[in-house]
Amino acid sequence: MFNKPYIDLDEWRDTPVRHRYVHGGFAGTGTRFSFYFPAKEQYQGRFFQYVTPFPDDENLSQGAKGEEDKIGFSISSGAYFIETNGGGRVDFGRPGIPSDPLIGAYRANAASAHFSRTVAVQMYGSHRTYGYCFGGSGGAYRTIGGIENTEGVWDGAVPYVLGSPMAIPNVFSVRMHAMRILNDKLPQIIDAMDAGGSGDMYMGLNEEEKQALAEVTRMGFPPQSWFGYKTMGIHGFIALYQGMKMADRKYFDDFWTVKGYLGANPTASLLNARLQKTSKIKLAIPIDEAVKLGIKEPISEGERGSADLAWKSIGGTAGAMPVAFQLEDVLPAVHFLGGDLIIKSGAAAGKSIQLASVFGDKVVFGPVDPTVLAQIKVGDEVFVDNSNFLAVQTYHRHQVPGKEYQVWDQFRDAAGNPLYPQRPMLLGPLFTRGAAGVLPTGKFKGKMILLCSLWDREAFAWQGDFYRETVKANLGDKTDDVFRLWYTDRALHGDLSKQEDPTRTVSYLGVLQQALRDLSAWVEKGGLPPASTQYKIEDGQVIVPAKAQDRKGIQPVVQLQVNGKKRADVAVGQKVTFTANVELAPNSGKLVSADWDFEGGGTFPVSSKIKNDKLHLKTRYTFLKPGTYFPTLRIAVQREGSAETAFARIQNLDRVRVVVK
Repeated sequence: MFNKPYIDLDEWRDTPVRHRYVHGGFAGTGTRFSFYFPAKEQYQGRFFQYVTPFPDDENLSQGAKGEEDKIGFSISSGAYFIETNGGGRVDFGRPGIPSDPLIGAYRANAASAHFSRTVAVQMYGSHRTYGYCFGGSGGAYRTIGGIENTEGVWDGAVPYVLGSPMAIPNVFSVRMHAMRILNDKLPQIIDAMDAGGSGDMYMGLNEEEKQALAEVTRMGFPPQSWFGYKTMGIHGFIALYQGMKMADRKYFDDFWTVKGYLGANPTASLLNARLQKTSKIKLAIPIDEAVKLGIKEPISEGERGSADLAWKSIGGTAGAMPVAFQLEDVLPAVHFLGGDLIIKSGAAAGKSIQLASVFGDKVVFGPVDPTVLAQIKVGDEVFVDNSNFLAVQTYHRHQVPGKEYQVWDQFRDAAGNPLYPQRPMLLGPLFTRGAAGVLPTGKFKGKMILLCSLWDREAFAWQGDFYRETVKANLGDKTDDVFRLWYTDRALHGDLSKQEDPTRTVSYLGVLQQALRDLSAWVEKGGLPPASTQYKIEDGQVIVPAKAQDRKGIQPVVQLQVNGKKRADVAVGQKVTFTANVELAPNSGKLVSADWDFEGGGTFPVSSKIKNDKLHLKTRYTFLKPGTYFPTLRIAVQREGSAETAFARIQNLDRVRVVVK
């Protein structure tokens, strides 16, 4: 299948840095690749290959800047960079089973990596080319699937924010359950867990709320991450829902009718959250109008182009494809996390569209099949129903796996038997195979550094340990010869430099970049990378030591106090003293920045001068207006001690509470 590679574009480019760009594919396939080669004097005999969360676009990394610039980072690390479309972009509006799932899982990536070596030899002369793949989330599944099931392609891998074979859809279902029940109480939960808070997140909750919070926490959701509840939505589940319906359609009826399911004996909160409403379509709303109405975020030019192409292919006009409908009726106000728009009349009668959100009389689509959309007309009768999305919220209770998954112990009785009726099959492994082609075995040739985030809402942190235990089952005492697991504190799931709230979380991109550099040195020169993070797991939560020397890994630790405590109550105009102790992990580099944000703007406008590796910082500040503030100190270390580079800067932060009266 991949025996006829071709190149259709070969040119030198100067952005983001000087490099030779090679684009091509394999005849008779949908696979496309992009290679980015440095000049000969910069090349050190290796490549870094990015594995996307799902088969996507081979040019995704173009245009990135600063810390997010994978091309510039690779070339600065003596590597050429590879990116592919994984055999063809996934259309979540038209779910289906590919003829060969291994193509998207790893075969397209492996074939591209193999051919890149041929081009590298032509450019640089005969040499041994070392190869390293890296990918996050679904890309972590695909990265592991690749290195576990190929030989001679990659010498090492850096998967990051990895889920377990039981992650999908369960990490989303339990989170959605908690979001529905706790929605009004999340502000007080967030406050309790924040700097200077009470620390008791259960205070003031009723019994149903306490149970929901305990359930999601024991499953692994990090309580500190609830701060993003208004914007985090249902994340990847929006793309998984159709596949779940295909795999277990009967569940959505059983939930409401069969004893042992929550819907068959519903709580008042569940009934109050159910939305079922018949109406008619009044108006189709395209993307530009939806953005003006504030019901959709703007989309990229690439997304717009793809949507226009799909719409025009079935006779539509560019820019006119609806992304929402206005209905004749205002919908009841419920905490809506998703639903279905079922078409009751017209050419599309009997079909449905997935809904992402509702706003009064407007319904906004999730992933949608344009051919279905084209059949729906103004005046058609529709039925808005969120019953399935309510049913999903306790699906994890009916997916109890083997005892190796200890977070499910809360759903077993004393004898180890499930407390709730179980579905005929476990969907987690099915979805994992869909991403990686096979289930992870922990058996691979080469070396690996696995990265996970302690505040990850989508890939709960314990799942990194689950894969580590899978590796240890094969290698035993030799695990550390080829494997590391590094946890990043205060980091979320997304591999973005810009943070949702920069005064609470940090990017893990610097950790990822240093891991790739350490991995290549480990493989090529035998240089041992820093030790794995030390941790313990209690009730689904990964807990790391307070001190960097004990924690290990590569992330520094900062401990900030205000007037000697985590909270200070002061008067307007009163000077406040901030002190911080910074601790570096063993062999992790030098402190290169220490930036302060006193009033919560997220801009960190004040910087402390770094002198002679001084790790104790002190400053003073005066607040001129009353209010509650969370002053934050963000630090960064860099292995070579470079304060100028954007790459491999390992961050952490701490914050305190100041109440000004």
